[in-house]
Amino acid sequence: MTGVLAQLKVLDLSSGVAGPMTAMLLADNGASVTKIEPPGGDPARTQPGPQQLGYHVWQRGKRSAFLDLHNDADNKILLALAQTADILVESFAPGEAARLGIDYASLSKLNPRLIVCSITGYGRDNALSNRPAVDALVQARSGLMFEQRGWAEGALNHMNGEPDPFPDLEIPQDWVQGAPRPGPLFVASQWPSLGAFFNASLGISAALRAREITGRGQWVETSLLQGAMAGAAGVWQRAEKIDAPGFDTWILGNRSPKGHFKTSDGHWLHNWVPNPRFIMQAAAGDTLNASPDLTVQNDPDRFGTGPEEILVMSHYQPILAEAIAKFPVKDWIEAAATAEMTMQPVRSIEESLADAAFLMDGCVTETRDPELGVIRTVGNAYNMSLTQGKPGAPPVKPGANTQEVKAEASLSRRYRATLSQERETALAFPSPGRGSRKAGGEGGPLAGITVLDLGLAIAGPFGTQLLSDLGATVIKVNGLFDLFWHRVHIAYMANRGKKSITLNLKDPRAMKVLLDLVAKADVVQHNMRYDAAERLKIDYESLKKINPKLIYCHTRGFERGVRAGLPGNDQTGACLSGIQFEDGGMGRGEGGRPLWSFTSFGDTGNGYLSATAIVQALYHRDRSGEGQFVDTSIINAALLNTSYAVATPEGKGFERPRIDGQQLGYSAGHRLYQTRAGWLCVALSSDQHWSGLLSTLGLAADARQQSDDALAKAIGDKLISDTAANWFGKLDRACVPVEIVDEEFSRKLHDNAEFRERRWVVSYPHPVVGKLDQIGLLYSLSDTPGVIQGRPLLVGEHTQEILAGMGYSEDQIKTMEEQMAIGFVGMPRMPPRPVPGAAAAAPKQGMASMLEKEAKQ
Repeated sequence: MTGVLAQLKVLDLSSGVAGPMTAMLLADNGASVTKIEPPGGDPARTQPGPQQLGYHVWQRGKRSAFLDLHNDADNKILLALAQTADILVESFAPGEAARLGIDYASLSKLNPRLIVCSITGYGRDNALSNRPAVDALVQARSGLMFEQRGWAEGALNHMNGEPDPFPDLEIPQDWVQGAPRPGPLFVASQWPSLGAFFNASLGISAALRAREITGRGQWVETSLLQGAMAGAAGVWQRAEKIDAPGFDTWILGNRSPKGHFKTSDGHWLHNWVPNPRFIMQAAAGDTLNASPDLTVQNDPDRFGTGPEEILVMSHYQPILAEAIAKFPVKDWIEAAATAEMTMQPVRSIEESLADAAFLMDGCVTETRDPELGVIRTVGNAYNMSLTQGKPGAPPVKPGANTQEVKAEASLSRRYRATLSQERETALAFPSPGRGSRKAGGEGGPLAGITVLDLGLAIAGPFGTQLLSDLGATVIKVNGLFDLFWHRVHIAYMANRGKKSITLNLKDPRAMKVLLDLVAKADVVQHNMRYDAAERLKIDYESLKKINPKLIYCHTRGFERGVRAGLPGNDQTGACLSGIQFEDGGMGRGEGGRPLWSFTSFGDTGNGYLSATAIVQALYHRDRSGEGQFVDTSIINAALLNTSYAVATPEGKGFERPRIDGQQLGYSAGHRLYQTRAGWLCVALSSDQHWSGLLSTLGLAADARQQSDDALAKAIGDKLISDTAANWFGKLDRACVPVEIVDEEFSRKLHDNAEFRERRWVVSYPHPVVGKLDQIGLLYSLSDTPGVIQGRPLLVGEHTQEILAGMGYSEDQIKTMEEQMAIGFVGMPRMPPRPVPGAAAAAPKQGMASMLEKEAKQ
């Protein structure tokens, strides 16, 4: 079996995080990748920062060649290589590629089938284009550092400028996330870069699929800013009527406890969403009860989603903390597995990589690095039943393949005419499936593709929303009671541009409707437990008998193996992978606490990986006529997010930068500083940067000789004397990489004319919440641009339309509706929930718990 991208040639001219990770994913799936770096090597290899160990991962499976692109001879070699390449990935500053004569406009003339992917800091030709493309600085300018723990008033209120609805409620600091200080948080996860990686990977895959049909390459563009927008898609929504029933929630506010608890042996665990009945019953005795009575009749369920639930949580938090503290973490995790509760331990990245279950699954791999010895790193991002990839060979020494690559460039010149003729022949006699679907123009690269979305919560539906944005027709198959989840604003971030049909799959008539849809669909995607799909007979083996060319995608919370049947989510994936440990500043032993970031790529990373695997499976089907099964998980995405670290098989780590317990940053030159008014972030990577900083602050040139803590204090003592705005002007003029941490960026985002014109942000009227502003297209495709197909769905609003299109009569539809086989908008109606009090919360049916039960069915 060969990877889905076998025989494709990729040139990697990128540096940093996003580009190298993108090229790694291409190599892992069969592409031949050559890293082109300047003589002496990519500067990011030696610059201080978290990417140093990451390069031992992200450069795997690649050759390396030195080319000085400012030298005419080497530049011509690059042009020759581009003539026979399929993909080129670059991360030059806007305009630099054009100055070198290797921009898309120039390269596409030499090779019209070439796909060029450009990853910049803020995109080109806009007011921010020339700002430093440094992850921490993008997080600062975009205000993402404030979003890590959110706002007291919650995300929706903050976006609308509304106050905290419970200003008099006292919440102790040790109940909530983040360092015990005001202000933004510096986290270890480079969310803008990771978002750009996910965007670029999906964009390139879409361009490849489009090329199979149009014969043309195109320009794929994304940026770290768009990566930040992808991460903040949930918290950066703005709605006219945020008081619509069920729309707002306590989840994305910084004053609500998030289910972190310390156990008797000093370890942390995360129970999301906290389940009072499980914790209190399990801990009631002197030994932990692994099988408490959690039947529906006796279970008051977990907390609901309404903002008033913070009152209930404030009552339960100390009770639950006391109960958890009675027993060690291992016992709690075993009990949670028995009771099927979403609870996992908070552990380091190194502990995660030592997990035998991860190694067995393949989401972690073991390799012999030429410098570090035997190490474990992130493994496969997704699996494909017919075109399975595998992690590439360990990184080679920089420049190791220079002569070999230059010789290939000479061959490229010699056989250019022959290769061009081969391309023309391939287009004249297309492979099976090519040309059978429309792709191009305003329809998007997936125009003509039909996707059935049976997913739950965010992890499944976000992936199919990405497919909708590429032009696919996505039909969301809802259950009768899904309206309770879909009214929550978090659900809105994953369900735009879809049609909704409500089916009660326990009714044979509704099941027949689903199977008839499957027969004509191209893709089925879901994240329910696979044994539930098997019981319903909608597993891959069953459905491919109906539709042999079907692409079937299943995603999970965890690896295939011991945890495969456990309920999983973004939060527990972030625990097991080490994200919460690192982002909470726990790595230095300075007393940090676990942090679940509001801008993470667990659920949404799973969505990106599922969409990428689906598009690549469609690419394969266009060439072969074959459907296949693909799968991924939240933990796969989480391990990619932590791929900047490696470990020995025993779980021992290597020296690397770690953020401090106060979540201010890595070091004196790469961190946050408070000023007299506002916060600054600096990210210094050269002696020139340091010289500019020290001279501007009036500090001696030898100030760097003192300890890092002393240096940070000296810098902080200077910066506190003036405002962030004044210091920014002075430091920026001195060419110091610096940004103000902008508290207002998100509130101005949807009014930015440039962003609206590029469709980075979009607006539409919504029948429930009025005008709705959301994050839009996160990468651009020059030849087959993406599309926004409509607002977030209402459950069941297309049921009648879809059934009528399938030939059902009005009488048949009415009968099925009356007998609860199908549903329309707003049905079935349930009595409103009472608003709970703070001290005496009555047992109730929580919306999040309903989803949990549905996932277990």
